[in-house]
Amino acid sequence: MSIQEKSEALPILSMNSVEVLYDNVMLAIKGVSIQVPRGDMVALLGSNGAGKSTTLKAISGLLKAERGRVSRGEIRFDGTDITEMLAQKRVEMGICHVIEGRRVFEHLTPDENLTAAAPMSMSRSALNAEKEKIYTYFPRLAERRNSAAGYLSGGEQQMLAIGRALVTQPRLLMLDEPSLGLAPFLVEEIFGIISQINRQEGMSVLLVEQNALAALEIVSEGYLIENGRVVMHGTAEALKANSDIQEFYLGGGEGTDFHNVKHYSRRKRWLS
Repeated sequence: MSIQEKSEALPILSMNSVEVLYDNVMLAIKGVSIQVPRGDMVALLGSNGAGKSTTLKAISGLLKAERGRVSRGEIRFDGTDITEMLAQKRVEMGICHVIEGRRVFEHLTPDENLTAAAPMSMSRSALNAEKEKIYTYFPRLAERRNSAAGYLSGGEQQMLAIGRALVTQPRLLMLDEPSLGLAPFLVEEIFGIISQINRQEGMSVLLVEQNALAALEIVSEGYLIENGRVVMHGTAEALKANSDIQEFYLGGGEGTDFHNVKHYSRRKRWLS
């Protein structure tokens, strides 16, 4: 196998037994190991507070701003150890993290938001080409490109947040709860566009979601995280067929609300 073939066979991202501490006291994730194959889409599923967002922040380097740190384990991107690397350097390597909550500059137009997110080294012609590509993916943004972003709908703001990430030309796009607070038809539209971007650009995607049903429709594999630990990993089809996933995350249980149910016995079985 040639050096190039070996490089292409490596996952774009790998986390190996990573632990994260906040304030040197609280252990938020406990030995998490995940991989994102090159050009693939992977979901990280789990209920609120399970450790999904912390996992993304460990990858993007945003823990320090919240007094957190990787206390054990290793994170590698494209074969390079990035565990201690500054967040800006990770962005330059091609990691882009779309934070939960649709963070956009509300006083700027979508077009100005895209300009503000572009790397300083990007030429005007390259920026214009990226904008047109983003507007092709998100026709709603093209229609509202000169309106104040604060007046966009929640779905349009989520599209703009993803567009701001795309203008940096990432190799790994990490999305934290992109479906949060959106109507089902908008979730379907946005997830369809994410899937299209993955296919056409060959961009690797790590998708954090509580909406397991929507996520498992577009990814090839997924990890389930509970209480800071990965308790299940498999293909999307295998996870959809799993009775525990169906009951607590896909609405398969009669009258079950996975936000409220206590399923410690199942957690113990997953960990055994």
